[in-house]
Amino acid sequence: MTTNPPASDPPPAAGRSRRGWLRPAAVSVILLGVGFVLGRSTAPWSAPPLRVPTPAGPSEPAASGDALVAAATPTTREATLEEVLQMAREGLDQLEQRIDDYTATLVKQERIGETLRPPETMQIKLQTRRVQDGQTVRPLRVYLHFTDPPAVAGREVIWREDANDGKLVAHEAGLLNVMRVSLPPDSFLAMRGNRYPITQIGMTNLVRKLIERGELDQQTASATVSITAPHDVAGRACQLIQVRHAEPNGRPDDFSLAEIAIDQERQIPLQYTAYGWPAEGEEPPLLESYTYLDVELNVGLAEDDFDPDNPQYDFP
Repeated sequence: MTTNPPASDPPPAAGRSRRGWLRPAAVSVILLGVGFVLGRSTAPWSAPPLRVPTPAGPSEPAASGDALVAAATPTTREATLEEVLQMAREGLDQLEQRIDDYTATLVKQERIGETLRPPETMQIKLQTRRVQDGQTVRPLRVYLHFTDPPAVAGREVIWREDANDGKLVAHEAGLLNVMRVSLPPDSFLAMRGNRYPITQIGMTNLVRKLIERGELDQQTASATVSITAPHDVAGRACQLIQVRHAEPNGRPDDFSLAEIAIDQERQIPLQYTAYGWPAEGEEPPLLESYTYLDVELNVGLAEDDFDPDNPQYDFP
């Protein structure tokens, strides 16, 4: 799997430089044309969300005839929140201590306000943060290359906590690729169309957030937990952990049901999906879903992988 455009891309057109910036007058054209390099049109999305790999409704155990369960039928058992938290803590240690970097295809779908946005697919390269004796010895770095939907295919984003004063660098796709944009990750424009800033991306941050939410649930004793295995995520055998709340808790991150799929072999999270509280007689609304496909661990990412001047990228 590759996350880069072909190395044989044609050179920039006259007047453009891969290392240069467009004149300031072009900034207004870009912002008016695309809303922002990380955002999308705010028009409501009426089509149903993806069923695979981002399900529209709570997951059901795989049928016994599926290839995944040729040798074993999925079974579901009740679990304690402490048991699941211990699994999450062990997984976090795995991510922090044994995984230096990874590449993957990330599919995300998020509800912003009352609007469920269309799924977005991107190739991701991520170098994990390593902290030793309280000091960061390896910074968190991220490269994104959007591939779907077609309106954003070709968009690229780089963020690294050790460069550019902590700002992300990005460019739009297609004919709108005329300049680089550099913005704080939590700025209004950077957050448009996103539930979370890019600084919170990645499997490590996901597991850390799940632990925080689980520890809060322990204090209120409001959650019940079940584990189903095996559970299929794009051909990978996983454990599906389902956490259900009995009633709303009023927190901003509240959900009625959260589903976490853990790769049984590698002990990494491949999918997280959360649902809100349904109106009477309706299905619970999808709040957010993140699926990691084709994950390759410890591939040896280098400085060039997080450099917008990499000739294999398409930054202007």
